[in-house]
Amino acid sequence: MSIQRFTFNELPVMRWKNGGGATREAVNWPPGAGLDAFDWRVSIANITASGPFSVFAGVDRQIMLLEGDGVRLKSGDFDHRLVAPLDPFAFTGDAAVECSLLGGPSVDFNVMGRRSRGTAELRIIAEAATLPRVSHGLLMSVDGQWRMGGSNLAQGQGVWWADQVEEWHVKPASRSARLAMVAWWPIQGEIPST
Repeated sequence: MSIQRFTFNELPVMRWKNGGGATREAVNWPPGAGLDAFDWRVSIANITASGPFSVFAGVDRQIMLLEGDGVRLKSGDFDHRLVAPLDPFAFTGDAAVECSLLGGPSVDFNVMGRRSRGTAELRIIAEAATLPRVSHGLLMSVDGQWRMGGSNLAQGQGVWWADQVEEWHVKPASRSARLAMVAWWPIQGEIPST
């Protein structure tokens, strides 16, 4: 599969699994898997009202605040205030989670990985780096401009790839630039060495 480029505000809007909100899906792998059979998924949600999160049995989740006042996430196992931008919080998709706005609307970056199929990793990159060789992943500029090989990413732009090993050399092209990196490490098959 070739590398897929995307721009956040051009991604299609879809309803949450439970109908309680809307999200823009950047990747849902494998193609056509839907919300009940994906291996890994990355989306950006607009949270405009308090209410329950969708339950995703067998899925590990990570969420981080991109914009807004943040939210309080509460389940039987945790009570977490998601208020610091670009600070990922991991939790299980099996949990019934209540989400409460802490002010106005919030925009959140979400990563989901089906734990029986592999492990998803979410990191924020803030300086020039050679990223790990990985066969499935996504990069998105969440602040500022980035140089990647022979191309650039403006804020809100990204790339994703699957079933092909990629190694990226990234470099910030503006002050305080931040890059979200998602790596999906399948359980089956070899994980490329760095």
